[in-house]
Amino acid sequence: MSAFGRKNGPGGTRPAFGVAKPMHIVTPSSGAPTLREPSVGGDQFPPITPAALNPEGAAADLSPSQVKNAEAMARLSDRMNAEHAADEGPQGFDASVHKIKEQVLPRLLERVDPEAAATLTKDELAEEFRPIIMEVLAELKLTLNRREQFALEKVLVDELLGLGPLEELLNDPEISDIMVNGPLQTYIEKKGKLQIAPIQFRDEEHLFQIAQRIVNKVGRRVDQTTPLADARLPDGSRVNVIVPPLSLRGTAISIRKFSAKPITLDMMAKGGSMSDKMATALKIAGACRFNIVISGGTGSGKTTMLNALSKMIDPGERVLTIEDAAELRLQQPHWLPLETRPANLEGQGAITIGDLVKNALRMRPDRIILGEIRGAECFDLLAAMNTGHDGSMCTLHANSPRECLGRMENMILMGDIKIPKEAISRQIAESVDLIVQVKRLRDGSRRITNITEVIGMEGEVIVTQELFKYEYLDEDANGKIIGEYRSLGLRPYTLDKARQFGFDQALLEACL
Repeated sequence: MSAFGRKNGPGGTRPAFGVAKPMHIVTPSSGAPTLREPSVGGDQFPPITPAALNPEGAAADLSPSQVKNAEAMARLSDRMNAEHAADEGPQGFDASVHKIKEQVLPRLLERVDPEAAATLTKDELAEEFRPIIMEVLAELKLTLNRREQFALEKVLVDELLGLGPLEELLNDPEISDIMVNGPLQTYIEKKGKLQIAPIQFRDEEHLFQIAQRIVNKVGRRVDQTTPLADARLPDGSRVNVIVPPLSLRGTAISIRKFSAKPITLDMMAKGGSMSDKMATALKIAGACRFNIVISGGTGSGKTTMLNALSKMIDPGERVLTIEDAAELRLQQPHWLPLETRPANLEGQGAITIGDLVKNALRMRPDRIILGEIRGAECFDLLAAMNTGHDGSMCTLHANSPRECLGRMENMILMGDIKIPKEAISRQIAESVDLIVQVKRLRDGSRRITNITEVIGMEGEVIVTQELFKYEYLDEDANGKIIGEYRSLGLRPYTLDKARQFGFDQALLEACL
């Protein structure tokens, strides 16, 4: 008797692997029953074929879908078994300069007046430092070649006037994002892909000082009482800082860099972010004062798209931009940027985006542009769109045009506005003309995936129609996604608005 209450086969012995099947009785036409011999190996044990012994040869017999599935499972297995090596910090020449800097910097600070150094430019400071550095190197009995001397001067000037190790990354035009995860780990984004950066900070105190230097330049503060801060660099790059106790690895700095050269819709079309017809439609939408909402995820290119659309604004129009941290770089002469203000230590004095939108209505704007809407200020922007400020634009986080409309409804409901949901939906439908959906694909490329018109209301539902769509087709051997931009051939609902500016025929040809 086994542990499960059954006998172990006939005679109490444990059966072999598998269960034998009885031989089948076959009755031939003669009428005498005979036993049929089972095939070699039986039904449960099929014969071994050459393909089973040669998996590579067997793969040739598989269908393309089976091969693709096998490759996908192999990638999952590789990811499961991968071991990630720890970053070892700067290597080679950078490591030697970094080591010398640690010896020279304390003695250099003893000989330099920080207040006087702060009044000099980087070039002037480098000239003043050169003889002092030579004295310190002589004291330490260190001999450097010309290349090492220039590198040491640059590193020391960056420490005193710049942002230390971050200066090297900020000067690289190929880097679009910098993410500092504590003093020992920094990641960068190049061409849509994340990779480790060969820099390190001395310690947590060094990193915290650089974070304070960033936020102090824009009149904000970061410490244990206010551990979160949004700021910007002189070139307009957006910075977010979070410090302990909220960040458990130490001070974390996230920098979103922006191109020094303004990006246009034509440049985006040539880069593959949209088709030529989509670029033409967006140019007309910007010039004809369409109310546009740009929707997308984090890092998908919403701000870049907003900057590109701003190129189509008439130079004679007065444009106000409202943001938490001013990062928009509009390409118009009559442009006034406004920025919110956080509360002070007593929790007073905060100026929100909603406050600035209400105040902007008294400043005679032609267009109001919001960097991003997150709450009840959405209703104030819709009211502005409906009261003579058509051509206004904003961005928000959403995964599709339909989700974008739902988020706008939810953001208005988050406020204290006591109006029914149907009235909110109708206000959105009457205010918004176009939704541009942007997305960052998994290969790092950024695409305009949808251009959708908001037509109006049908019952309680907001009706939309899609003008353009990006369709995924395949992926090449290098992991680059292949797709195509399709025009759905629909007559634009905004054609009448384009006719007022003389672009109706051009818009119709772009969409058909």
